[in-house]
Order: sequence, then structure tokens, then C-alpha cells
Amino acid sequence: MAIVGRKPKPEDQRRNQNKPRHDWIEVERRSYRGGPNLPDTQPTGLPWPDRTKDWWAIVRRMPHARLWTKADWGFALDTALVAAHFHGGELGAAVELRQREKILGTTMDARRDLRIRYIEPRPEEERAGVTAIADYRKALEE
Repeated sequence: MAIVGRKPKPEDQRRNQNKPRHDWIEVERRSYRGGPNLPDTQPTGLPWPDRTKDWWAIVRRMPHARLWTKADWGFALDTALVAAHFHGGELGAAVELRQREKILGTTMDARRDLRIRYIEPRPEEERAGVTAIADYRKALEE
């Protein structure tokens, strides 16, 4: 998830004119609908705090979550446990939660550090689609 190197600077402030090692990842600003639900209870059997449920509802629908692998989702679920501790009153979990949220890219600042940029969705007709082979053959015959 994390990218090695300094934060990107605006083009006119860059000292080194070499091409950056990592380009921006552009993700359409559309809620992701494939994120998993929280388990019914925490591993300890306790119910999830309401604030943690609300937090998870936001995290699982972030547009860049469509880029996540199974391991990334596991990390996010582990972070939900840290969030549950914090939301349950354990203030010592705040530092760990902050660091994990930065890795997940929950804020605009964190997404900038990860070089993730949300862009406006393209119209449906501009999206690359799959052409049915029958339609393609039919067009060739005409």
C-alpha cells in the first residue's frame, strides 16, 4: 500500500527534474460496492461500537478500496478492531488508529501521500467496454 519516497511537490517547486518514481493513481470518484461487511461481533464476542460501524461503512465504500487485495482488506478489518478499542474508550489506541488510517488513505492528506487522486467519473459511453464477437462479425459482413 505505502509508496516509498518523499511527498510529491508541485511542478514549479521541484528541484530534481527527473521523472518521479511513482505516478499518481487516478480513481473515479464513485463509491465502491464490493467491500466486505463487518463480522457480527468482534473476535472477543463483544458487539461493535456504533461509531466503529459508521467508520467501517465509510472505509468499505471509499473509491480507492476497489484497488485493495485480500491482504489489504485483512489489514482494514484489523484496523476496525483498533477503531473499536478507541471508540470503546481506550484512548491509547488513538496513535495506532491514526497510523493505520493513514496507510488506508482515509483522509485527503493521506491519499496525497499515497499518490491517489480521485477524478470525476467518465460518462458511460467513454468507458472501455467489451464488444460481443457476434456484433463484431456482423459488422464485418455488412
